[in-house]
Amino acid sequence: MSAPAEAATPRKWYQLSLTQQILLGLVVGVLLGWWMSGQAPEAKQGWNEWLGVIRDIFLHLIKVMIAPLIFASVVQGFAGTGDMKKVGRIGWKALLYFEVVTTFALLVGLVVVNVVKPGAGVVLAANAAQSTAGLAKPLTLGEIITHMFPTSVMDAMARNDVLQVVIFAVLFAMAVIAAGEAGKPVFTFFGSLTQVMFKFAGLIMKFAPFGVGAAIAVTIGAQGLGSLLTLAKLVLTLYGALVIFVVFVFGTVIWLAKVPLKPFIKAVREPFTLAFATANSEAALPKAFENMEKVGVPRGIVGFVLPAGYSFNLDGSTLHLAVASVFVAQAAETTTGIHFTVEQQITMMLVLMLTSKGVAAVPRASFVVLIAALESFKLPLAGAFLILGVDALLDMARTSVNVLGNCLASVVVARWEGEFDDKKAAAFLADGSPKA
Repeated sequence: MSAPAEAATPRKWYQLSLTQQILLGLVVGVLLGWWMSGQAPEAKQGWNEWLGVIRDIFLHLIKVMIAPLIFASVVQGFAGTGDMKKVGRIGWKALLYFEVVTTFALLVGLVVVNVVKPGAGVVLAANAAQSTAGLAKPLTLGEIITHMFPTSVMDAMARNDVLQVVIFAVLFAMAVIAAGEAGKPVFTFFGSLTQVMFKFAGLIMKFAPFGVGAAIAVTIGAQGLGSLLTLAKLVLTLYGALVIFVVFVFGTVIWLAKVPLKPFIKAVREPFTLAFATANSEAALPKAFENMEKVGVPRGIVGFVLPAGYSFNLDGSTLHLAVASVFVAQAAETTTGIHFTVEQQITMMLVLMLTSKGVAAVPRASFVVLIAALESFKLPLAGAFLILGVDALLDMARTSVNVLGNCLASVVVARWEGEFDDKKAAAFLADGSPKA
């Protein structure tokens, strides 16, 4: 009887939850970064080096668990259903939802940037000589489809190509279903592996406050708080547009899908904070996996929707592309006097709707897609390089909204399938550790 009594003991005031620890790490990191920005270059270099080591160790430990966690979760989740038709049904529902929501992200970005006009009055450097020679090119639709299917699962895991890992895992799960009795030991193995990977993630998350603090300190130390003033209107426009998108679009989705708001907020706050502080979706993925399953989404749906969303449901990145591209067009009008019409903006949004689907497979994804869109519409690339100066600040916002959107997508698909567990959500809200 002692164990339940101990479990029910309230936490002392000084025993912070993981979310509180991460937020504390974030605040300390901002203050440290602000202090570093005023130091001599030699001193700043030393701080950057060692804080970079702490940040990179945390990110490396996160990345090393992603492929086995996704693979095991998808195989166990889908093989456990024993129904191949269900696998296909979940897939098309997720993709339909992704397309509708990312379209709204483009529309919100387009409306807000035209109302606020952050690029008006910004003068671009004439004949800017920045080179794009070293950048990868966005994938075509055919290349995106081909890229989804790996030539080697080990290679896909080594590169943490989540979409390729998911596709292989889904096909592998179908083979486990088809194998019948022979597939049961494989199913049991992957169930055990999933539980072990969640425990592994729990151990790594104890290091999160330090990794988060180091990451934000390096960013603020390099950029300086003064960087907010240089392009303050653009930064505020993006953050404002993302808030509008989350409140009205996500709010409508939550209302229509009857998503339990308080349990959902509790489930996403840690992944959201991790994504914001590190500007890295992968850092938030293991915790998002764990919490979305705890809040009532079946493992198979979590295992498919969250990783697939990395390529097809980047709401924050999509909205950022809309704001950034029109910002450059507005600045170009100030510089050259040539007006970029609403019709041209809509055409650009249609192009971005396609090219943004392949961004997960491209290094420095959003910047590469933005460069490609500007080149296609003969807009000055100097605008993109101007934005690059505050990209770290923009990346924090768009990455956290990407993670929030994918977590919401998993709940919506689960509700659409009639498999969301409201009792589990209520238990998660009550104590955060519902019985399986």
